[in-house]
Amino acid sequence: MLVDLSIRNMLLIEQVDLRFGAGLNVLTGETGAGKSILLDSLGFVLGRRGRAEMVRQGAAQGEVIAEFELDMGHPVAKILEEAGLPFDGQLILRRLNMPDGRKRAFVNDRAVSADVLRSLGAALVEVHGQHDDRGLLHAKGHRALLDVYAGNEPALEKVSKAWHGLRAANAALKAAEAEVEALKADAEYVEHALKELDELAPEAGEDEALDKQRRLMQGAERVRGDVDKAVQAQQGAEGLLHDAVRWMQDANTVPELGLEASIEAMSRVLVELGDVQANVEAALGRMDVDPYELERVEERLFALRALARKHKVVPDELPAIWARFQEKARTLEAGGGQIAELALQREEASRVYRAAADALRRKRQIAAKRLDKAMKAELTPLKMENAVFETLVDEADAGAYGADIVSFRVATNPGAPAGAIEKIASGGELSRFLLALKVCLTTRAVGLTLIFDEIDRGVGGATADAVGRRLAAVSEGAQVLVVTHSPQVAAMGQRHFVVSKSVKAGVTRTDVVGLNGAERLDEIARMLAGDVVSDGAKAAAQALLENAPVAAR
Repeated sequence: MLVDLSIRNMLLIEQVDLRFGAGLNVLTGETGAGKSILLDSLGFVLGRRGRAEMVRQGAAQGEVIAEFELDMGHPVAKILEEAGLPFDGQLILRRLNMPDGRKRAFVNDRAVSADVLRSLGAALVEVHGQHDDRGLLHAKGHRALLDVYAGNEPALEKVSKAWHGLRAANAALKAAEAEVEALKADAEYVEHALKELDELAPEAGEDEALDKQRRLMQGAERVRGDVDKAVQAQQGAEGLLHDAVRWMQDANTVPELGLEASIEAMSRVLVELGDVQANVEAALGRMDVDPYELERVEERLFALRALARKHKVVPDELPAIWARFQEKARTLEAGGGQIAELALQREEASRVYRAAADALRRKRQIAAKRLDKAMKAELTPLKMENAVFETLVDEADAGAYGADIVSFRVATNPGAPAGAIEKIASGGELSRFLLALKVCLTTRAVGLTLIFDEIDRGVGGATADAVGRRLAAVSEGAQVLVVTHSPQVAAMGQRHFVVSKSVKAGVTRTDVVGLNGAERLDEIARMLAGDVVSDGAKAAAQALLENAPVAAR
């Protein structure tokens, strides 16, 4: 619930510090005193758009701080978690407004965006007035209100999940049908391309290997002639050297000539030449190139590169292209079967969705009857015993929220035709319809602060007393703040604040103060009598307070 509200330099408010409590909190004051400024300031700290002119004239900035005490399971916990903000049950919202229009927001002293603030505000406070457009007057919201009343969250989640499953099945089927149709249009091309790739059967890295092999074979052809000449020269030199050794050995019959060293050196050279010959012969063996093999390698290499150019890829990407066309061929071949399987899956998804949506419709229809009965019970003490409230559940286009449209229709007078609530009910009647509905929904409003802004306008006397008692009933399940001009409603409050306006030194100022027992009696008497409060007015005010629920006294 909202515990504290502090306002600094907002419009006519210089400084206001309010402490609220559980139950019914009422704010009263003369017309024009500034009650709307209070609500505007609260709306500002809850993330609603604030105008630059809301800053009090002459002030450097406007500031509003709202402190809430909440259960750890409150819906704001998830919002804070998603925003990366801590939560320990205490929540302090603080927002600054600058004269130039700049704004800054903080949650528990951590800076946040306006979007986060708005999300928190929507989960913390709900504002209703005579011209409320979030509930009764907003026809699109009737379905949500009925679902809240019925506690349809699990069924809604099931329908939403089934709806997204159906959409996914539809998308998969359409994509498969489109793919098969596109492939059918290119079936001849796919067949021709796959045939070429099957015949070539490209392998990864093949282009580089073939290019290296071709260069080696071409190099061998080019150098073989030179090696042959070198071999011939080496063989000729070896023969001459053999002759030289033989001649030197024949001449070595005279020891004194000293030819032994020369003979040994030439013999070593002959051994080295033998090694050279063996190495060169081996090299010549490696240079034996089969011209047909070279032609085969070149043809394979040229075929790979030509097909790569055709598909506008590098040769190493041809295996992936081949796999892609194989997949297309399989899709063409199995297309009918795949589409039939996806169609069955879509039909099953549709069946699951229809079952979930039908179950949700039945829950809504049952809840609609319960709500109509509950509304009848609430409208009677609000002096609308002849009014009829009817909740219609009709079929609509399917969606994530089911296949229903919900509308609230009313007839305010016997024999009068029923119609849309926003067109049939007058201002005072609409206020009472809304209040009755909020009483019915109170048990679902856990942790929510409800604000009713002059919801009792247009009613008085016994009807105003009934409105006050209904507000008190709502406050048993949720904190309620009500802005009212009705003394009957004010008497029901457990806390009472009065808004007043004064002018000092030519400066207008709005103040808000909490009232004690005697002050509260005087304020209710003023609401009854006007400027001049008589003893009779005080006696009537005392009677209202004594007749109020025990909690309000």
